[in-house]
Amino acid sequence: MASIDTHYRDRPKNQRIWIDLDNSPHVPFFRPIIEELEALGHEVILTARDCFQVCELADYFNMAYKKVGRHYGKNKILKVAGTLVRACELFPRVLNSRPGIMVSHGSRSGMIAAAVSKIPILLIADYEFAELLPFVKPARILTPDMVSSESYGRLQQVVFKYPGIKEDVYVPGFKPNPDTMTQLGLDRDDFVVTIRPPATEAHYHNPESEILFDEVVNVLCKHPHVRMVILPRNETKQTGYVQDNWPEWCENGKIIIPDHVVNGLDLIWFSDFVISGGGTMNREAAALEVPVYSIFRGKIGAVDRYLSQEGRLTLLQSVEDVHTKMRIERRKKGTSVPQKNRAALDTIVKHIIEVLEKKQVKGRS
Repeated sequence: MASIDTHYRDRPKNQRIWIDLDNSPHVPFFRPIIEELEALGHEVILTARDCFQVCELADYFNMAYKKVGRHYGKNKILKVAGTLVRACELFPRVLNSRPGIMVSHGSRSGMIAAAVSKIPILLIADYEFAELLPFVKPARILTPDMVSSESYGRLQQVVFKYPGIKEDVYVPGFKPNPDTMTQLGLDRDDFVVTIRPPATEAHYHNPESEILFDEVVNVLCKHPHVRMVILPRNETKQTGYVQDNWPEWCENGKIIIPDHVVNGLDLIWFSDFVISGGGTMNREAAALEVPVYSIFRGKIGAVDRYLSQEGRLTLLQSVEDVHTKMRIERRKKGTSVPQKNRAALDTIVKHIIEVLEKKQVKGRS
C-alpha cells in the first residue's frame, strides 16, 4: 500500500475531524491515527469521558481534549440515562466546532450527538456482539478482516475491513520504557504477571469471569516467586475488593496496585505473562508476542477466536483450566518490539479521509 502521506498529499486539507474517547483502550488506539490526520493538515477535535482512567491516560500522553460526561454505573436504566445525558452535553460542542466527520470505537453518546447533528459517522469495531444503536446508521463500519460482515445485520452493506487487529494500529510505534517498572518497585529480573480484572460494569459481563479472577490470584499467591501487578478498572470497587480479599499480599508487595496511571504496553512487555478479563490487554499481549490468558466469559468474538486458533491466546473457561492450562513460567524477554507493517493504520486513515471527501462532494451537489 502506498504511504498515506504520498497518496493523499494533494487532497483537501484543513477538515475538522471529531474523535470521542469513550473508554481507556481508545487513547493509545487513536494516538497514531490523530498524528497521521494532523500530519495531513486536518484538525482533530477530541472529547473524552471521565471514567476508566480515560482522561488520566490522555493526560499521560499529552493529548489535548475536552472532558465531557462520566460513567453512571452498572444499573441499566442509569446507563441508558447517562448515555443520553452525555449525548446532550456533547451536542453543543459538536454544533460549535462543526466537524466534517465523527470517528469512534463504539461511543454511543458520541454517535447519538453526531446523528442528531447529521454528521457522518465512521464506527470502528472489533467485537461483533456489542450492542448497536438501532436508530443510528454509520456511514462506514471498519472491522478486522476476520470479523464477518454478516454479523452486523442490516448494516452489513456499510462494513469495510482493515488488515490485522486493532492493536496492530499502535503497537508498531511502541517504545518500551523500563522506568515504568522501576516506579512500581519492580526489577527486570522479577517474575512479573500483569492481571486485568473483568469489566464487571459492562453490559456483556458474565459473573463466571470473577470466579476465574479469584482463582487465578489465589493460585499465583501460592507461587513463591511471582509478583502480580493488578490493574483495577474501578479505583473504588475493584481496588477495594483486591485489598480486602488479599490484604497480606498487598501489604508485602506480592500484589501491586499502581497508584498512578501507567502505560499498559510497558507492563505487558516487561511481564512474563498476562491475564485479562477483557479484550484489549489480551490482544495487546498477543501483538507483542507475550504469553496471555483470557478469563473473559462473555461471547467470544472472532478476533479472540482467531488468536486462540493461532496459539497466541489461551482461553481459561473454567477453574480447572486455571490449574491445567495456565503455565507459570518465566519467558525470555526480548529487547526489540515485534515489527509490524502500517497496513491497519493506513487503511483506517484512508477510510476516514474518503468519508470526509464524500461529504464534501455531497455538500457541493
